[in-house]
Amino acid sequence: MAKEKLIKEITSMEDDFAQWYTDVCIKSQLIDYTSVKGCMVIRPYGYAIWENIQRILDGMFKETGHENVCMPMFIPESLLQKEKDHVEGFAPEVAWVTHGGSEKLEERLCVRPTSETLFCDHYKNIIHSWRDLPKLYNQWVSVVRWEKTTRPFLRSREFLWQEGHTIHATAEEAKEETVKMLNVYAEFCEKYLCIPVVKGLKTDKERFAGAVETYTIEALMHDGKALQSGTSHYFGDGFAKAFGIAYQDKENQLATPHQTSWGMTTRLIGAVIMTHGDDSGLILPPAVAPKQIMVIPIAQHKEGVIDKANEVYERLKKQFRAGIDISDQSPGWKFSEYEMKGVPLRLELGPKDIENNQCVLVRRDTREKIFVSLDELEATVEKVLEDISKSMFEKALERREAMTYEAQDLDEMKEIADNKPGFIKALWCMDQECEDKLKEIAGVSSRCMPLDQQDSIDGKCVCCGKPAKKLVYWGKAY
Repeated sequence: MAKEKLIKEITSMEDDFAQWYTDVCIKSQLIDYTSVKGCMVIRPYGYAIWENIQRILDGMFKETGHENVCMPMFIPESLLQKEKDHVEGFAPEVAWVTHGGSEKLEERLCVRPTSETLFCDHYKNIIHSWRDLPKLYNQWVSVVRWEKTTRPFLRSREFLWQEGHTIHATAEEAKEETVKMLNVYAEFCEKYLCIPVVKGLKTDKERFAGAVETYTIEALMHDGKALQSGTSHYFGDGFAKAFGIAYQDKENQLATPHQTSWGMTTRLIGAVIMTHGDDSGLILPPAVAPKQIMVIPIAQHKEGVIDKANEVYERLKKQFRAGIDISDQSPGWKFSEYEMKGVPLRLELGPKDIENNQCVLVRRDTREKIFVSLDELEATVEKVLEDISKSMFEKALERREAMTYEAQDLDEMKEIADNKPGFIKALWCMDQECEDKLKEIAGVSSRCMPLDQQDSIDGKCVCCGKPAKKLVYWGKAY
């Protein structure tokens, strides 16, 4: 038993948040480490969360007219070199293939860190007329970036993601697409992951390599650090010109199309862990939980208990992602196990419950116990799961608001950054020297310039005191 207890121990998040996070990833069986440094095994429980994320997002993409494609894993070096800013941005993270079997390749192949160049190479072959536009593509693949410091889900050398790539006849259409997909991401995070986000524009310094504009959704984790949770980029016509993509417009003139790309990754699982988890482990949003409800028979050795528990389970699984545990482990062990795994609802059913035609529902988020008639079970479970989602979002939003501060000058910025983890709202003159100085002195980076708070900027730059042009959310980040 001592060994079992040791396995279940999770470091307190208040004592050591980084170790708490690692403990949760390992002990909830989300991941395992591998002999390939910086790469992880996503175990079935972790992958099931990703499958639910993928299923929902893929449906949202298809509702907005996007189609899935699949590009090669390898990019010839000459192709990668075509867009100067892009290749410079990714050069430090690129992994190269130099041999095929025992033969040295004539040209190195990059293992894709992202696929803009591959899509451009394809577009130039298939786009000739205005009738060929737009192309609204997405792919679900893995990519490789040779990160120096890695952490499960948040930063690994290989990770899973979706990357959307679209090409349009006009700048207006491409810009509209960029913002539309940012809004899709925000809706997904808030509605399905119960994570409130700030939508905004990245500064030039933080912009994606090769983009004209980068939009982001920024979430705040339990420890007060920001997590970039999804980005959407407007490329203008720079990539199209570099790759020689042109089309005949309606006036029979040669024109250059405009492009976008946008992506979300398995770091969303890390966001879920760090936004909602507690010292007992995961707390999963019902929309992406592998199991939404787990049936636990009590005193299962008594006659009829397992039969009734199976009957209830068979009912529930028609409508929900349900599970049942009739193993010989004690009820207490099972309670701890499924709490740690973040199952939103636990259903307890014992002899007295069966006599009274009832069961007990226990919420993972609040641990509230709810006595429910078996005649009203499905309707009640549906309602409680909806309430769990709503409550999880509201709790995360309340925490974010409590951890969002305002700074008027550099001293105040440094004081907050040193002592109060969270977002810091402060005005900025748009000079990169000030942005760099804030990083150096206060240890914060610009997270985004929020889209909804830029109408009446009146004040001084938090760093230099000159007239401000933008409101920025600053913070320490993963």
